[in-house]
Amino acid sequence: MQQRAENTRQAVLLGAAVSFEKHGYGTASLSTILAHAGVTKGAMYFHFSSKEELAHAVIDAQHQLAMDGVRTITAQVPRALDAVICISQEMARQLLEEPMARGGMRLTLEIGSMQGPVQRPYRDWIESIQLLAARAAEEGDLATGVDTEALAAFVVGAFTGVQTLSEVLHGRADLYARLSDMWQLMLPSIAAPAALERTRALALCEPRDWSVSEPEVGVSA
Repeated sequence: MQQRAENTRQAVLLGAAVSFEKHGYGTASLSTILAHAGVTKGAMYFHFSSKEELAHAVIDAQHQLAMDGVRTITAQVPRALDAVICISQEMARQLLEEPMARGGMRLTLEIGSMQGPVQRPYRDWIESIQLLAARAAEEGDLATGVDTEALAAFVVGAFTGVQTLSEVLHGRADLYARLSDMWQLMLPSIAAPAALERTRALALCEPRDWSVSEPEVGVSA
């Protein structure tokens, strides 16, 4: 029974994410959410009391998906600057392949404009990048004098802008290419000379699915 209830909850969340992505928070209705979820109204109300509660649950699920990727990459990629690049690529992959990520991303912007900023996902992402940037400096992969706090905020802000422009102009069809361009422009300013060739090559690689076990990325020294 517990597993069935969890399956139903996940179905409602996924249906809500798809509906919010397609219609936006203001236009999406409970009927469209139910249609995408394939559950009854009673089943939905057993887990969520309102559209607003559902929207925040989708944002939380998207945030969890993103942070799971951050933790996996941080644990598997030996060099911290490489991990920062891989995290941005994983965020792009999630936006292209995961309805929860797309629904949550749209909601973060729309809910924030109506009810005040949704800050936690961005703050957690910035904090994770800052920790990696500090480690990258210790590993000698950052150029001398790079402010790791400013770098973390800039990386998150740049990615947010790149993915938004890619969505508006091309439905995110060119997201990987635009993300690669972002890194090719940024890395000469932030990477130490010894790390530049390696990191620029990594930024050109096709993103991988980090839920699938593969050999470590990058080099250990």
